[in-house]
Amino acid sequence: MATIEEIQEEIIEEFTGFDDWLDRYQLLIDMGSEQEPLPEEYKTENNLIEGCQSRVWLQADLVDGKIIFRAESDALIVKGIVSLLIKVYSGRTPDEILASEPFFVEAIGLKEHLSPTRSNGLVAMIKQMKLYALAFKAKQN
Repeated sequence: MATIEEIQEEIIEEFTGFDDWLDRYQLLIDMGSEQEPLPEEYKTENNLIEGCQSRVWLQADLVDGKIIFRAESDALIVKGIVSLLIKVYSGRTPDEILASEPFFVEAIGLKEHLSPTRSNGLVAMIKQMKLYALAFKAKQN
């Protein structure tokens, strides 16, 4: 399995293949569309991420010492962003998640091409994933 860093490098490579931001948005939308829908039972108030303009649900489960993230959003671009974060962090141990920074966000210019509210939402999603990692790590010890 590729490391978190290698997966981020792959994402950067994929996005830098497009010069035009409209093409990059389309890639995000396509990635979001390919993501499996979140089962209805996980679309709860508890799973809603605070600080996102659109509705984003994030479900995290610890399976064999690794966190499996599943998520969904009612906004297409946000769904794409979530799918990128899942690609990077799902199936990792809490320590791996806590030790890594999502450098791909800066590298592909995502932050500067999002509206301030979407950018805040992105930060909130990353923060929530790290909080889950912290919580699961505490439970393991």
